[in-house]
Amino acid sequence: MTLSPTLLLRAALAVSAGALATASLAVDYPTLKSGQWEMTTSATGAGSAPPRKSTICLDANTQKQMIEMGAGMQKEMCTKVDMRRDGVKFITDSECKLGNSVVKSHGEMTMQGDAAYRTETSATFDPPIAKDMRESKTVIEGRYLGACKDGMQPGDMITDNGQKINVNQMQAPRTQPPPPPPPPKAK
Repeated sequence: MTLSPTLLLRAALAVSAGALATASLAVDYPTLKSGQWEMTTSATGAGSAPPRKSTICLDANTQKQMIEMGAGMQKEMCTKVDMRRDGVKFITDSECKLGNSVVKSHGEMTMQGDAAYRTETSATFDPPIAKDMRESKTVIEGRYLGACKDGMQPGDMITDNGQKINVNQMQAPRTQPPPPPPPPKAK
């Protein structure tokens, strides 16, 4: 089974935003500081890559939309999500469906005020996904960099390969039809 980058990004957002959604509903979850954030993601498992860095411009509305998106994806994908708070740690255990695989995960997000966090997640996949991935461990470290810069607007994310996307637009319903295709080039 090959997973598209979009599906992997949506799954990653679902896991992280889902943790935020569950936390905000179940416990008093701290809001991340508005501005530009850098996230470093390290993973182990079949086909894992070197650590990847991405940046995102956050504001209160973007955080709210990510929480709502995560909660919606959890409803669609997960049969179990348990969340509890232990001091500055938010601990999540979940069982979700990704394609035809059941994903059981355990995650611990440790907050450092509203300006940094570290999330450690372990997951098992039955049946395996991608290149025979049966289990994975992921660490995401996020840190506040200051005000959004480099022309970034709230919701803008620059991925590790330099692609710029807006997470708010990924989840916004389409209110207008897509633009027509360009006319054929004259020869």
